[in-house]
Amino acid sequence: MTAFVGSLIFVVLAEMGDKTQLLAMAFACKFRWQTVMWGVLVATAANHLLAAVVGSYLASVVPMSYIKVAAAASFIIFGLWTIRGDTLEGEDKKYNFSPFWTVTIAFFMAEMGDKTQLATIALAVKYNTIFTVWMGTTLGMIIADGFGIIVGNVMGKHIPERTIKWVSALIFIAFGGYGLYENLPQHIWSPAIIIGSLMALAAAMYVVARLGAGRATQFPVCETKEALTSDKD
Repeated sequence: MTAFVGSLIFVVLAEMGDKTQLLAMAFACKFRWQTVMWGVLVATAANHLLAAVVGSYLASVVPMSYIKVAAAASFIIFGLWTIRGDTLEGEDKKYNFSPFWTVTIAFFMAEMGDKTQLATIALAVKYNTIFTVWMGTTLGMIIADGFGIIVGNVMGKHIPERTIKWVSALIFIAFGGYGLYENLPQHIWSPAIIIGSLMALAAAMYVVARLGAGRATQFPVCETKEALTSDKD
Protein backbone atom coordinates (compact mmCIF):
# COMPACT_ATOMS: atom_id res chain seq x y z
CA MET A 1 0.00 0.00 0.00
CA THR A 2 2.89 2.36 0.78
CA ALA A 3 4.37 1.78 -2.66
CA PHE A 4 1.03 2.47 -4.35
CA VAL A 5 0.25 5.67 -2.43
CA GLY A 6 3.82 6.95 -2.62
CA SER A 7 4.00 6.31 -6.36
CA LEU A 8 0.64 7.98 -6.97
CA ILE A 9 1.56 11.13 -5.01
CA PHE A 10 5.01 11.52 -6.48
CA VAL A 11 3.83 11.12 -10.07
CA VAL A 12 0.95 13.57 -9.57
CA LEU A 13 3.54 16.09 -8.35
CA ALA A 14 5.96 15.26 -11.17
CA GLU A 15 3.27 15.58 -13.85
CA MET A 16 2.08 19.04 -12.78
CA GLY A 17 3.37 21.39 -15.46
CA ASP A 18 5.20 18.54 -17.19
CA LYS A 19 5.37 18.27 -20.97
CA THR A 20 2.97 15.33 -21.06
CA GLN A 21 0.35 17.19 -19.03
CA LEU A 22 0.60 20.08 -21.47
CA LEU A 23 0.28 17.59 -24.33
CA ALA A 24 -2.90 16.09 -22.86
CA MET A 25 -4.36 19.57 -22.43
CA ALA A 26 -3.45 20.53 -26.00
CA PHE A 27 -5.10 17.38 -27.38
CA ALA A 28 -8.22 18.14 -25.34
CA CYS A 29 -8.56 21.31 -27.42
CA LYS A 30 -8.77 19.16 -30.57
CA PHE A 31 -10.53 15.98 -29.50
CA ARG A 32 -13.15 14.84 -27.00
CA TRP A 33 -11.68 14.80 -23.51
CA GLN A 34 -12.85 11.19 -23.08
CA THR A 35 -10.79 10.16 -26.11
CA VAL A 36 -7.76 11.99 -24.75
CA MET A 37 -8.02 10.34 -21.34
CA TRP A 38 -8.34 6.86 -22.86
CA GLY A 39 -5.28 7.53 -25.00
CA VAL A 40 -3.36 8.80 -21.96
CA LEU A 41 -4.39 5.71 -19.98
CA VAL A 42 -3.25 3.23 -22.62
CA ALA A 43 0.00 5.04 -23.36
CA THR A 44 0.84 5.51 -19.68
CA ALA A 45 0.00 1.91 -18.78
CA ALA A 46 2.34 0.59 -21.49
CA ASN A 47 5.13 3.09 -20.85
CA HIS A 48 5.12 2.85 -17.06
CA LEU A 49 4.92 -0.95 -17.09
CA LEU A 50 8.16 -0.90 -19.06
CA ALA A 51 9.65 1.60 -16.62
CA ALA A 52 8.57 -0.40 -13.55
CA VAL A 53 10.08 -3.59 -15.00
CA VAL A 54 13.37 -1.78 -15.63
CA GLY A 55 13.35 -0.36 -12.11
CA SER A 56 12.58 -3.72 -10.54
CA TYR A 57 15.41 -5.33 -12.51
CA LEU A 58 17.86 -2.68 -11.34
CA ALA A 59 16.76 -3.30 -7.77
CA SER A 60 17.64 -6.98 -8.16
CA VAL A 61 21.18 -6.41 -9.43
CA VAL A 62 22.34 -3.26 -7.63
CA PRO A 63 23.09 -3.23 -3.87
CA MET A 64 20.20 -1.75 -1.89
CA SER A 65 22.43 0.82 -0.17
CA TYR A 66 23.38 2.28 -3.56
CA ILE A 67 19.78 2.15 -4.73
CA LYS A 68 18.49 4.20 -1.82
CA VAL A 69 21.12 6.89 -2.32
CA ALA A 70 20.52 7.01 -6.08
CA ALA A 71 16.74 7.21 -5.61
CA ALA A 72 17.10 10.07 -3.12
CA ALA A 73 19.44 11.96 -5.43
CA SER A 74 17.05 11.43 -8.34
CA PHE A 75 14.24 13.12 -6.41
CA ILE A 76 16.41 16.22 -6.00
CA ILE A 77 17.09 16.15 -9.74
CA PHE A 78 13.35 15.85 -10.45
CA GLY A 79 12.78 18.86 -8.19
CA LEU A 80 15.28 20.95 -10.14
CA TRP A 81 13.74 19.70 -13.40
CA THR A 82 10.34 20.87 -12.16
CA ILE A 83 11.69 24.33 -11.34
CA ARG A 84 13.05 24.62 -14.87
CA GLY A 85 9.59 24.09 -16.34
CA ASP A 86 8.52 22.41 -19.56
CA THR A 87 7.13 23.45 -22.92
CA LEU A 88 5.61 21.67 -25.88
CA GLU A 89 7.81 21.48 -28.96
CA GLY A 90 5.29 20.40 -31.56
CA GLU A 91 4.56 16.98 -30.01
CA ASP A 92 0.83 17.56 -30.53
CA LYS A 93 1.36 17.97 -34.29
CA LYS A 94 3.75 15.10 -35.09
CA TYR A 95 1.18 12.36 -35.69
CA ASN A 96 -1.95 12.21 -37.83
CA PHE A 97 -3.93 9.06 -37.11
CA SER A 98 -7.41 8.63 -35.69
CA PRO A 99 -7.92 10.77 -32.57
CA PHE A 100 -7.37 7.89 -30.13
CA TRP A 101 -4.20 6.61 -31.79
CA THR A 102 -2.85 10.10 -32.33
CA VAL A 103 -3.10 10.77 -28.60
CA THR A 104 -1.81 7.33 -27.60
CA ILE A 105 1.24 7.31 -29.85
CA ALA A 106 2.17 10.94 -29.25
CA PHE A 107 1.79 10.54 -25.48
CA PHE A 108 3.78 7.29 -25.38
CA MET A 109 6.66 8.82 -27.36
CA ALA A 110 6.63 12.06 -25.34
CA GLU A 111 6.81 10.03 -22.12
CA MET A 112 9.99 8.21 -23.23
CA GLY A 113 12.82 9.66 -21.14
CA ASP A 114 10.45 12.16 -19.55
CA LYS A 115 10.50 13.06 -15.86
CA THR A 116 7.50 10.93 -14.95
CA GLN A 117 8.89 7.84 -16.69
CA LEU A 118 12.23 8.28 -14.92
CA ALA A 119 10.37 8.83 -11.65
CA THR A 120 8.57 5.53 -12.22
CA ILE A 121 11.91 3.75 -12.66
CA ALA A 122 13.22 5.39 -9.48
CA LEU A 123 10.09 4.41 -7.54
CA ALA A 124 10.25 0.81 -8.77
CA VAL A 125 13.89 0.71 -7.66
CA LYS A 126 13.03 2.26 -4.29
CA TYR A 127 10.10 -0.05 -3.51
CA ASN A 128 11.41 -3.08 -5.46
CA THR A 129 7.97 -3.92 -6.82
CA ILE A 130 6.38 -3.73 -10.25
CA PHE A 131 2.61 -4.00 -9.99
CA THR A 132 1.87 -1.52 -7.18
CA VAL A 133 4.28 1.10 -8.55
CA TRP A 134 2.84 0.64 -12.03
CA MET A 135 -0.72 1.03 -10.78
CA GLY A 136 0.17 4.04 -8.60
CA THR A 137 2.07 5.93 -11.30
CA THR A 138 -0.54 5.20 -13.97
CA LEU A 139 -3.37 6.44 -11.75
CA GLY A 140 -1.25 9.46 -10.79
CA MET A 141 -0.87 10.41 -14.46
CA ILE A 142 -4.62 10.09 -15.03
CA ILE A 143 -5.37 12.29 -12.01
CA ALA A 144 -2.84 14.98 -12.96
CA ASP A 145 -3.80 15.07 -16.64
CA GLY A 146 -7.50 14.95 -15.84
CA PHE A 147 -7.01 17.87 -13.44
CA GLY A 148 -5.21 19.85 -16.13
CA ILE A 149 -7.88 19.18 -18.74
CA ILE A 150 -10.80 19.98 -16.46
CA VAL A 151 -9.36 23.13 -14.93
CA GLY A 152 -7.52 24.46 -17.98
CA ASN A 153 -9.81 23.46 -20.82
CA VAL A 154 -13.27 22.64 -19.51
CA MET A 155 -13.46 25.39 -16.90
CA GLY A 156 -11.22 27.78 -18.84
CA LYS A 157 -9.34 28.68 -15.66
CA HIS A 158 -5.70 29.66 -15.47
CA ILE A 159 -3.65 27.08 -13.56
CA PRO A 160 -1.30 28.77 -11.06
CA GLU A 161 1.82 27.52 -12.84
CA ARG A 162 4.41 29.18 -10.62
CA THR A 163 2.81 27.97 -7.37
CA ILE A 164 2.35 24.41 -8.61
CA LYS A 165 5.90 24.29 -9.93
CA TRP A 166 7.56 25.46 -6.73
CA VAL A 167 5.40 23.44 -4.32
CA SER A 168 6.04 20.26 -6.32
CA ALA A 169 9.75 20.99 -6.64
CA LEU A 170 10.21 21.71 -2.93
CA ILE A 171 8.44 18.49 -1.95
CA PHE A 172 10.67 16.49 -4.29
CA ILE A 173 13.82 18.18 -3.00
CA ALA A 174 12.77 17.77 0.64
CA PHE A 175 12.19 14.03 0.23
CA GLY A 176 15.43 13.67 -1.72
CA GLY A 177 17.41 15.55 0.90
CA TYR A 178 15.90 13.50 3.72
CA GLY A 179 16.69 10.30 1.82
CA LEU A 180 20.33 11.28 1.39
CA TYR A 181 20.59 12.20 5.08
CA GLU A 182 19.10 8.84 6.09
CA ASN A 183 21.09 6.62 3.74
CA LEU A 184 24.55 8.15 3.52
CA PRO A 185 26.97 7.36 6.38
CA GLN A 186 26.15 9.59 9.32
CA HIS A 187 29.76 10.48 9.98
CA ILE A 188 29.94 12.56 6.80
CA TRP A 189 27.18 14.90 7.97
CA SER A 190 29.28 17.43 9.77
CA PRO A 191 27.85 20.95 10.22
CA ALA A 192 30.16 22.21 7.49
CA ILE A 193 28.96 19.53 5.04
CA ILE A 194 25.31 20.20 5.83
CA ILE A 195 25.67 23.97 5.41
CA GLY A 196 27.73 23.56 2.26
CA SER A 197 25.19 21.13 0.78
CA LEU A 198 22.30 23.47 1.51
CA MET A 199 24.17 26.39 -0.05
CA ALA A 200 25.00 24.33 -3.14
CA LEU A 201 21.36 23.23 -3.42
CA ALA A 202 20.10 26.80 -3.07
CA ALA A 203 22.57 27.94 -5.74
CA ALA A 204 21.45 25.13 -8.07
CA MET A 205 17.80 26.07 -7.57
CA TYR A 206 18.58 29.71 -8.31
CA VAL A 207 20.53 28.89 -11.46
CA VAL A 208 17.89 26.49 -12.76
CA ALA A 209 15.13 29.01 -12.04
CA ARG A 210 17.05 31.68 -13.94
CA LEU A 211 17.71 29.37 -16.88
CA GLY A 212 14.07 28.34 -16.95
CA ALA A 213 12.75 31.90 -16.78
CA GLY A 214 12.64 32.13 -20.56
CA ARG A 215 10.75 28.87 -20.94
CA ALA A 216 7.88 29.40 -18.51
CA THR A 217 5.26 26.70 -18.75
CA GLN A 218 2.31 27.72 -20.90
CA PHE A 219 -0.82 25.75 -20.03
CA PRO A 220 -3.03 25.41 -23.12
CA VAL A 221 -6.53 26.82 -22.78
CA CYS A 222 -9.03 26.06 -25.55
CA GLU A 223 -10.39 29.05 -27.42
CA THR A 224 -13.76 27.32 -27.70
CA LYS A 225 -15.41 24.43 -25.92
CA GLU A 226 -16.53 22.75 -29.16
CA ALA A 227 -13.45 20.56 -29.30
CA LEU A 228 -14.33 19.05 -25.94
CA THR A 229 -17.55 17.49 -27.15
CA SER A 230 -16.74 16.10 -30.61
CA ASP A 231 -13.73 14.42 -32.23
CA LYS A 232 -12.17 15.91 -35.33
CA ASP A 233 -10.68 13.81 -38.08
